[in-house]
Amino acid sequence: MKQNNIASLVLVAFLILWAGPAFSADPGFLELKTVAQKEIVIQSKDGKKITQIVPAGKVIPGDEVIYTIEYKNISQKTADNVFVTDPIPQEMIYRTGSARGEGTSVTFSIDGGVTYDVPENLKVTGEDGKPKIAGPEKYTHIRWKLDNPLPAGQSGQVMFRAELK
Repeated sequence: MKQNNIASLVLVAFLILWAGPAFSADPGFLELKTVAQKEIVIQSKDGKKITQIVPAGKVIPGDEVIYTIEYKNISQKTADNVFVTDPIPQEMIYRTGSARGEGTSVTFSIDGGVTYDVPENLKVTGEDGKPKIAGPEKYTHIRWKLDNPLPAGQSGQVMFRAELK
């Protein structure tokens, strides 16, 4: 039990301090802020259950964390060919279908961020030695490509959900 508490405290510190990097065609164009949150259900005074989103704080195996990456073009120029790339923490498993970002195209990596593609093109070798589609537990990174240039001063956000192993 003591080891689980230590692991939880380490993960809490990791969630508070962790922020994924972003990359764009021109370094220095983007300012990022990463927030880790989770949903909790509380009961109101009238007995209704209400779902709230709160800072991730303590997370135990099976908990789902919502990662939101806010980005802003801090330069005086429009940023072209903008990517936001975020590693999935090793202790987490990506939740299928949860990566979102208005006006973005989403791809994933299973090789530590070397290559990216859509899920149906990510292959691993199965136990039978034949290629098969990689499951979300194999994903190491998520990449959002903004579909349009990002004007100076403009901002947006992308997000995904992952579960603690």
